[in-house]
Parts: sequence; structure tokens; C-alpha cells
Amino acid sequence: MYMNQIINIDLNKHIDQSEDSNNQYPIPSKKYSYKKIFNIQFFLSIIAILIITSVFTYYKISLNHKEDFSNLLINNYSITKLYSNNTNSDANTSALEPNSIIGIIEIPVLNISYPIFNELTDELLKTSPCRFFGDFPFVNPNSPNLCIAGHNYDNDKFFSQIKDLNVDDKIYVYDTSDNQYTYSVIKNYEVKSDDLSPVYHTITDSFELTLVTCNNFNGNRIIIKAKIEDV
Repeated sequence: MYMNQIINIDLNKHIDQSEDSNNQYPIPSKKYSYKKIFNIQFFLSIIAILIITSVFTYYKISLNHKEDFSNLLINNYSITKLYSNNTNSDANTSALEPNSIIGIIEIPVLNISYPIFNELTDELLKTSPCRFFGDFPFVNPNSPNLCIAGHNYDNDKFFSQIKDLNVDDKIYVYDTSDNQYTYSVIKNYEVKSDDLSPVYHTITDSFELTLVTCNNFNGNRIIIKAKIEDV
């Protein structure tokens, strides 16, 4: 009897110690684990949103600076004439210095007006449309197609909206001697990125203007063909 009492006392003591041990190191509940995971995911989401917002803001600011610079060139167009080596309306524009401005392109239905750089480079293309090939009418009989390339930022700037041009829409190009060339859109289509035929070939017997930009969704090139009027 006495021995049984001792055993029972020892067992009860062991059980009490085990309970104290469990109370000292409680097992986390599932609810606590889910809350912790949720807090981590929420924190990471906030960081991701901040990064995306910062990148987008920087992109918009950079694009606005480029737009402002293009507008500055337009507003000071008389100064840009100094880039030309002579003022003869028949001057060969290929004689202009690289990075110079050969004129201005205006598309009223798209409400855009930009200077045209003589040379096409990645940096210049970020600022304004660039001549890719050809010359103004009557400058080079062997090159009756003036091709101008511009960026597509998928907004309302540069050549982003030329896909919306319709047949007979007007495009105006001015050279550094203030000669105006009026073109009428005759075709709006797309080609594969490696198809350069629209650049080097005309589809009429007259002087043409070809605008080129990228389709950012399928990798094709958007082509606008326009024919000169009143020549």
C-alpha cells in the first residue's frame, strides 16, 4: 500500500512537470501561422507595388522630358535652321551634319508635331522621329521616298497612334528652308520586322512619305504610305 502511494505520487509529479513543460513551449496554432504568412505576403506586396510605381513614375518623367525637349526645338525652329549648311530649297539634306535637324513633321489628326533628326540612332529616336531613308521631293530623283521612323510608346506621343491614320489624312513635312510638303495617306498596313521593302520601294509614280513604327504586341512594323500633293 505504501509503495503504491509512492508510485502514484511520482506519476502525478511527472504528469505535472510534463504539463508545465508544454505550457512553457506552446505549439503555434494554425491561425497564428496563417497570420504570419499573410503579414509576410502583404509586406512583400507593398514593396513590389512601390518598386513598380517608382519605375512607372521614372518612365513617365523621362518621356515627358523628351517630349519637352522636342517641343523646345519646335518653339525655337528658327534656331534649328542654323543646323543646315545652306538655305537653298534644293539643298541635299544628306550633306547635313549627323544629329542635325532636317525639318518638322506635323500630323493634325493626331495632334502631333515633332522635329525630324537627320540620322537614326537609338538615343535620337527616344527624343524625336528620325530620317531612316530618302530625301525631300526633288532633292534626289533616285530616292523618291522619304522614310521617317518614330517610337511607339503606346500612348499619344511620337508615332504611337499612326496606326489610326486613315486614307486621305494629311501629313505635313517642312524642311529647314520653310518649304512645306503636303502628303495624303494612301495605305496603312503592317509587315514583318525583317521586311524592308516599304522603305526602299514606292507604290505610286510620285514622291512618297513612309512612316515606320513598331507594333509592340506582335513585333511587326506599322507602315504608313502617303503620296505628295500639288507637285
